[in-house]
Amino acid sequence: MSSEDTNRNWHFLSNHTQVLLCIARDPNARIRDIAPTVGITERAAQRIVADLIAAGVVEREKIGRRNRYQLNLNAKMRHEAQSDQEVRQLLNLLDAPDLEETG
Repeated sequence: MSSEDTNRNWHFLSNHTQVLLCIARDPNARIRDIAPTVGITERAAQRIVADLIAAGVVEREKIGRRNRYQLNLNAKMRHEAQSDQEVRQLLNLLDAPDLEETG
């Protein structure tokens, strides 16, 4: 495998982080809009959102037939190396907009 091929097979941010960023940018985002933005299937986006909800990073509120998401910016990062860091710090680092408005 050439170094050019190797460089195409990884990203700095995980799909979970990409979904989190989508929600931070638009709390009313639909799964069908998040999936192509991240480059994953709708089913994978649903699983990731469910993971984020189960971890307490995201809360879902049903509004009619739509969902609205709210971030728990005080939630701790899950990896042992960052377990003392809050999600807020990650999103601030990545310059996600309007964090004060989302939670």
